[in-house]
Amino acid sequence: MWEIYDDLIAAVPESSTVSACMAGLHWFLVRSESVGLAMAPRECSGTLSRAGRIAGMKTRDLAHWVKSWNPREAAFGLAAINSALNAPWIVEQSCNISLQQMPNEDVFTYLFEELRGKRVAVIGHFPNLERLAEICELSILERHPAAGDLPDPACEYILPAQDVVISTAATLMNKTLPRLLQLCHNARVVIAGPSTPLTPLLFNYGIDQLGGLVVEDQELLWKVVQEGGQRNIFEHGTRMVKVARVITGNREEPE
Repeated sequence: MWEIYDDLIAAVPESSTVSACMAGLHWFLVRSESVGLAMAPRECSGTLSRAGRIAGMKTRDLAHWVKSWNPREAAFGLAAINSALNAPWIVEQSCNISLQQMPNEDVFTYLFEELRGKRVAVIGHFPNLERLAEICELSILERHPAAGDLPDPACEYILPAQDVVISTAATLMNKTLPRLLQLCHNARVVIAGPSTPLTPLLFNYGIDQLGGLVVEDQELLWKVVQEGGQRNIFEHGTRMVKVARVITGNREEPE
């Protein structure tokens, strides 16, 4: 069950060092090769025993925290992974894409026509999902369900029957992603949100598409998160990036 985590951790360069970090209201940030984000956990349990000593850690050592059952440690661990793997130049090289040619739009807009008429499950109540309900058979699974959402346990019944499953990358932090992927063997699987590691390594686990974020202006984003920003991170120093797995002959590679 830990293989996906161990692969992500191992991809972080041994030489990389954390230069700064921040636990914001809505996002956790880590700066190493670039700035990586992870969604701030809604769960308030757990303290950070290394507070004041995280800067200066090896990035890979901090990345190990993604396996922690302490939600705040797990968030810093995922942000550390993203600080190394989601650096703009690294994403361009590893995913064989040009960021400047990438449409700066969310994954739901990007896939809108592909979802039309399909059975679609979304794990995590992303903003503005109402637009999808008009074009597809939509199910929303949410740990803290709002009206019309299905609770977590419904995944065991709902996911095997879907055509497309779009999951928040927060499932990496709460350790539910490995089981969710097992349930999605009949579906096209998309991992989405600013916490998403943009690495082809994830395609080895049955994931077909990634929709994440790269940071193009580190200082601007840092200021926005420091001042309590939430959705406005998308307008301040970041670019939304989509990477799909394609099959060419006997090889699978990112597109």
